[in-house]
Amino acid sequence: MGYEFSTAWFVVGLLVTIAGGLFMKYHMWVADNFGGGMGSYDRYKLAALITVIVGLVFMVNIHTVLLGLIFGALFGGIANG
Repeated sequence: MGYEFSTAWFVVGLLVTIAGGLFMKYHMWVADNFGGGMGSYDRYKLAALITVIVGLVFMVNIHTVLLGLIFGALFGGIANG
């Protein structure tokens, strides 16, 4: 499976990256209102960082290559007989 750029995944990745960036900016407000408050600020910031990274991976359409490698390593023996 080779790499192929996709405009749709670029747009989806851009939206996820923007959502992660907003989450990163307002992580304290989110933690105060939806979480345990000050004790969970770092967890929410980490979740926001992971969201931004996943969005960037979606933007460049690497997720299909990574999933192909993972599933090929796990189930490659089954496919080869």
